[in-house]
Amino acid sequence: MGSSSLDFVTPENFGHVFLHGNPELIYNQCSIEFKQLITLSDFKKMVQSFNRKVRSYQFLQSSSLGLIQQYLWLDNHRKKAVCVAFDSSNTIHRLLIKPYLTFPKSDKRYTKNFYNMPINKEWFVFWGGNNEFLNYHYAYKSQRYAYDLVIMKEHQTYKDSTSQNENFYAFNQEVVAPDAGTVVKVVNHVADNIPGVMNASEPAGNYVILKHLNNEYSLLAHFKQNSINVKKGDKLKQGQVIGLCGNSGHSSEPHIHFQVMNSPNLKKCKSISIRFSNGVQPVQGDFVGEGALFHNTADKRTPSLDKAELFVLIGEALITIPRFFLSFFR
Repeated sequence: MGSSSLDFVTPENFGHVFLHGNPELIYNQCSIEFKQLITLSDFKKMVQSFNRKVRSYQFLQSSSLGLIQQYLWLDNHRKKAVCVAFDSSNTIHRLLIKPYLTFPKSDKRYTKNFYNMPINKEWFVFWGGNNEFLNYHYAYKSQRYAYDLVIMKEHQTYKDSTSQNENFYAFNQEVVAPDAGTVVKVVNHVADNIPGVMNASEPAGNYVILKHLNNEYSLLAHFKQNSINVKKGDKLKQGQVIGLCGNSGHSSEPHIHFQVMNSPNLKKCKSISIRFSNGVQPVQGDFVGEGALFHNTADKRTPSLDKAELFVLIGEALITIPRFFLSFFR
């Protein structure tokens, strides 16, 4: 990233200004909503305290959600992280500082099976990736490699207003089986939330758990109330419609929660990093689509011949420029 004038904070010079500059310069560029959360005096103390024993910050990655672009900086020990979100006029809408949490061993463990995203059209990865700043689930071993998916059009997930679920593009859209499997659990009775209100007592809302080969399980959560059309014991084909996307459970807007795990017990399971059928590992800000048909066995995947041209090499580099939104959901 290039250099910029130090009398104005930009994505390019933020790391230097945060460490060596005047915290007031950063604070003055923050949004009104941000300033309502913390005073200038407390902000200065917070920055000074966090910068202790830090010699430098290095830029790690960027991700974009809608009209907001977020940037992640790490200190020279890779122990502290600063995540800052700018809009196109360089107003700062979010600044998050915290220890940089990593789980390198589990990051390198992938599912034995291959999977597709549980969708049959284009969706957007709102949360997904191997750090807390791309994926808030990452801090929790039961959800560490989960994905939250929405439908994004013209930088928004809704039309008109956020007052009702029907205004969100994801609401009522089909959710499909990410691979062939057997239904082991269904919850279908939970009412959908009013957007912005979350049901913490039933965090997964309406959900389905599927058992796949090699003792792997997938969780699909936040279905629309009474929209799930499968029952326990049903054997599903890959791509089979399970139900409709809703806004039930600990969810502030309609979206799909998808993860693969080693157990059907949602409290005791361990989330597993997913191997996708196209060899690509989506992260926050990526658009994802319907996957090609394939067949899992105990040892390998055999793609359908008519879809083989859609597969890419596992080792192909993936360059991501994801996105950051004004609302956050679980």
